[in-house]
Amino acid sequence: MRVDTNFFCTVPMPDAGDPSISPTSRRYDNDAVVECYKNLVDWSKTADALGYDTMWLTEHHFQFEGYEVLPNLILFGMHLAGLTKDLRLGQMFNVVPQWHPLRLAEDFALADIITGGRMEIGVGRGTVPREAWSLGTVVASGDNAMSAEHDRINRETFEEAMEVIKLAWYEERFSYRGKHFVFPADGIPDRGSMVNDLTLIPKPQRVVDIYQPVTSPETIEYVPRAGHKAVYWLQNAESQKQKWDRYAEIREEIGNPVAPGEDRCLVMNMHVGKTREAAMRRGRPGHDEFTKFLAPYGRFSSYRNPDGSKVPFDFNPTVEQSVEQKIQIVGSIDDAVDTLGYWRDLLDLKHLCIFFDFPGLSREEMNEQMHLVAEEVMPRLGEKMDRRPTNAPAALK
Repeated sequence: MRVDTNFFCTVPMPDAGDPSISPTSRRYDNDAVVECYKNLVDWSKTADALGYDTMWLTEHHFQFEGYEVLPNLILFGMHLAGLTKDLRLGQMFNVVPQWHPLRLAEDFALADIITGGRMEIGVGRGTVPREAWSLGTVVASGDNAMSAEHDRINRETFEEAMEVIKLAWYEERFSYRGKHFVFPADGIPDRGSMVNDLTLIPKPQRVVDIYQPVTSPETIEYVPRAGHKAVYWLQNAESQKQKWDRYAEIREEIGNPVAPGEDRCLVMNMHVGKTREAAMRRGRPGHDEFTKFLAPYGRFSSYRNPDGSKVPFDFNPTVEQSVEQKIQIVGSIDDAVDTLGYWRDLLDLKHLCIFFDFPGLSREEMNEQMHLVAEEVMPRLGEKMDRRPTNAPAALK
């Protein structure tokens, strides 16, 4: 099984989980941000040594609260690639509407060439109004009519940008005329003639896999048709199985079928301990901080009430609810094996990405988590962690 790891890129937060502290009341200085980066360097070396395939990082901006403090995943990933041997570095996700699409295409292509094909690109539409509006786009910010209109604009911009990126990567000359993007702009003079098309310099030296999160009905239909690989997170079992199978159905419909479990990734939040009690004691604060921070964005709306009914948009689950519904794992090694086995059997899972980055864990505790999963959980599950060979020319040295 391919096993990756994902980090939100959060500063050291020793008071994580304190119910008296609201997420927006925190304010960290630049030294704390830099300490986060030092941790990521250390964790990348651990992930590399243990055989994790890809270390995925998360793009966000202006997060003085300290939860997600890495604004440029390509730049930092390229740095980590220079400090590791085989680990791939991925972006989960580049918030595409906040980028100029041609700059994103250029930056990724250059980083991929420099690292010898060890970069992985993930793309998303964004969730945070503070950064979206400040960086020139809009995102849905709630469950209302205005938010729905912002979501429509955001989706439209994202899909056009992705068309531009793929044209730029794979066409020797390209032009694009859309509602939001026109390349090249009309009437550009250049050295005695007019510019009618563009050529991206450089291009990737390989066909690049594109990963995208799948949640909404529109995205469920878009991702397989666009040729992207699907990433799923924080879904109840019924919803997850429907989305997982729908991806395969669409690929079959368009004449590009997939094998069971192929081109789909499950992200699982996990904190394990030698005993269930130890895992709960150390994992609960991070779980509670994580859910408290993200609940206003509707991230846990896939949870269900005991009678099976839907929860509110801003639902904030307890760790017991997360564990019972198998949406997150906080427990013993055996608990983790049982839950991962459940998902493996339900989905024919071939690609697992583990989110270890519950707020509040120290550098040493995070390393221990990666060791426990690689050395105890996966072997007991009967799975070997398979790392893929690169399919690109060697790195520039």
